[in-house]
Order: sequence, then structure tokens, then C-alpha cells
Amino acid sequence: MTEQTIWLGAVAYDPKVVTIWEGMRRYLRDEAGLPVEIVLFQTYEAQVEALLASGKDTAPSIDIAWNTNLAYLQSVEWSGGRCMPVAMRDTDLGWTTKIVALTGGPVTTIQDLRGRTLALGSRDSGHAAILPVHFLAEQGLREGIDYQTLRFNTDVGKHGDTGTSEVDALRAVLDGRADAGAIGSPFWNSAQEGNLLPRGAVTEVWSSPPYSHCMFTARPGFDAARARRFIEALSAMSFDNPEHRPVLEAEGLRKWVPADVNGYDSLRVACEQQGLFGNSTTAAAP
Repeated sequence: MTEQTIWLGAVAYDPKVVTIWEGMRRYLRDEAGLPVEIVLFQTYEAQVEALLASGKDTAPSIDIAWNTNLAYLQSVEWSGGRCMPVAMRDTDLGWTTKIVALTGGPVTTIQDLRGRTLALGSRDSGHAAILPVHFLAEQGLREGIDYQTLRFNTDVGKHGDTGTSEVDALRAVLDGRADAGAIGSPFWNSAQEGNLLPRGAVTEVWSSPPYSHCMFTARPGFDAARARRFIEALSAMSFDNPEHRPVLEAEGLRKWVPADVNGYDSLRVACEQQGLFGNSTTAAAP
């Protein structure tokens, strides 16, 4: 009997995504013996809709989605808790948001943001918009009251994956349109290591508590045994294997790890407070 295909969704936020998921499909099918087909979406909203689609819907349907942290939480919320976390990258653990400002400028702590302007990334970016507003509120700084924001809603629908809005926020700090900017820790690290800004021109003035980023998410009712096979296949990928390494490096990890849902609490609260759970595109499959 032919094993049923697993339909896996990912968002095409960059041309490299095609290469990454061609490599993942090749590994899963040819080496792990798991029949997988890849469906690429233009937005996470469309992908979540497909993950939650019932057999009666005209929308495409997928079994597993490679979700951002926001898309993962929306999938869980809109399915009534019936979407299943599957696996994540080792690098999805311990993300932070950085508040950065010009070195030697007026902002040296986050309290210096009072009466000033903070550049934020795309409104659907957990790390560059949603969580900064949330964490600053916990520090007694309210958007629009204690500080103003300059938002760069670049590539909405991609949940900040392109990094374009973080580039825009950093440029706003450099050219004086904003007093500080909020960016994710991976972008901050790459900006420093890749010499994307003048050395010493920008300083980190605050770092958030850690949180988690992406998560493979299975649709409601997905067979647990098939999910285990998928997890086992991912776990068997090795950074030391020259066939596996290019795909792993391109996707920004050294190994796939079991799903850990403990790093999403802060974003869940932020989404509730900011109304990001209020517009489900579809009802979960029965």
C-alpha cells in the first residue's frame, strides 16, 4: 500500500526558499523515505488558512506548516488548540529583541525613549514590532503616550522573515529619523558580523527577555504516528553530513529539535493585547 503524501507548507519570503525546500524534499523523500510534497505560499495568512482548511473548503489544504511564531500561535488559537506543535530549529530558541541607538546619542537606556521616536519593523513581525511594544509596556513605556513610533510595514504577510523592515528601522536610526530602533537578535548579529553598518556607530541599549521563533505546526487531526515519522526524519539530519549541511545552513540551524512550547508565552500575551487573534481567515477542520 502506498504511503499517503504529507503536504508541507512554507512561505516564499526570499528566492532561497525554493532551494531550501527542494533540498528538504529531496532529503525527506530520497533518504528518509517519507513522501513529502512542498507547497509555497506568498503569505503566512494564506498558509494558516490552508493548514486549518476542512475538506469542504475550496482553499488548498496542507498537513504541516513551517510557521513563524505568530503564525504558530494563530494556528493554535484559531484551531481551538487542536493544531499540534511538531519541531523547530535549535536556533529558534532564545531569540531576543534589541533596542539600538546611535553611539553617544541621547538614548542610552530604554527610559531615555520617553518623548522620543522608536523605529519598528513590519506590524506582523513578532521580533521587530509586536514584542518590542509589549516588552516596553512592561517597563512602563506606552506606545503613542510615552514614546512615538516610526513603523516600516514592509512585506506585510511575511511576518518579518525578509528582514527588510529591520534594515529600514536601522537606517532610520542612522539618518536621524528615529532615536532608536527595534530589531531581532539574529539581524543585529548579522549586521555586526557582516559590516552592514559603520563600526561602532550603533549601540545596543536594551535586550528583551528570550522567546522562541519558528515552529513546524501540524493541522488538527493529523495522525500522530505520521508526525513522529516526520520528527524522526528531521532529527536524523546531521550538520556533519556534507549532503545535509548546505540545507541546514541555508535554513539557519545546526539541528532540528523537538517542539518546545515554553518560549511563546510573551508573544501570546502580546497578540491578545494587540488584537492579533481577532481575524481568523477560516474555521478549523472538524
